[in-house]
Amino acid sequence: MKKSLKMAIATSDDKVINQHFGKARRFVIIESDGEEIKVLEVRENRPACGSLEYGGHADDVLEKSISLINDCDAVLCSRIGGGAAEALQSRGIEPVEAPGFIEENVLAYAKYRLKES
Repeated sequence: MKKSLKMAIATSDDKVINQHFGKARRFVIIESDGEEIKVLEVRENRPACGSLEYGGHADDVLEKSISLINDCDAVLCSRIGGGAAEALQSRGIEPVEAPGFIEENVLAYAKYRLKES
């Protein structure tokens, strides 16, 4: 079998990557070899942003979001804050800001990453 990547997609409509990582209520889990896309599942998430009454986020909520997608190689989202990006990278998950259509962004990212390895 060809090498493939597993990605978490922050989307509200299953068409476009349109959610900020910290505000995403769900992640669509996708696998791609750069030529084809396979939707594996949808995982519900409790958004980290705004989980504290004065704004910001509670670290334990961010941790839960990260552990929810811990088996993924990358997360594609419209925006991501520096702290969340660092927390993801420290676990080997690449944060990717890729607002736009899911299909074209997933294929382009998978082609790029798999070409490197």
